[in-house]
Amino acid sequence: MKDKNKASKEVKTSEENQETEATTSAKTEENIPSEIKLTSQEFEQLKKHIETLQKERDDTVRLAQRLQADFDNFRKRNASIHSESKEEGVRYVIGELLPVLDGFDRAFENSDTIDAAWADGIKLLHKQFLEMLYKCGLSEIPSDSVFDPACHEAVMQVESDIKESGQIVDVYRKGYKVKDRIIRHSMVTVAK
Repeated sequence: MKDKNKASKEVKTSEENQETEATTSAKTEENIPSEIKLTSQEFEQLKKHIETLQKERDDTVRLAQRLQADFDNFRKRNASIHSESKEEGVRYVIGELLPVLDGFDRAFENSDTIDAAWADGIKLLHKQFLEMLYKCGLSEIPSDSVFDPACHEAVMQVESDIKESGQIVDVYRKGYKVKDRIIRHSMVTVAK
């Protein structure tokens, strides 16, 4: 019972304090004179104080703008890093899958001796696998024209009556790129 009385008295006191503060602030607003006379020294002090406050406000605004710009740059940089990391991950995974693609090509070279239905099933799997890789940005480096050291790796040079000097004669291993980045150069034989 005593605790309830104390609690109700505390609530009443806090309500009374709020009412007192409200009436005091209302009275002080009413007591503000319309004109205030200052000495020149007091005026200069107030002027300096106002200038100091304005300078602090301007500094705070500049700091907030700088922080906002830094945060925007941070966000853009992270978005760029995220995008580059994702693309690098795609290139890595496709690079690791290229030996499987080579295995399919070798299987097709020897498909004459196996059951036709089984070979058709393997060709269908190969097609699906390639379509999935193409969706991820894989493309084959063309190896039917002139040797380009940026895209091709010359394994050997041979004499050729059919091809001109510098043209690709044979492809040992296909080269691939993902979007614009080469992930594996083509291994080729070049005509002398």
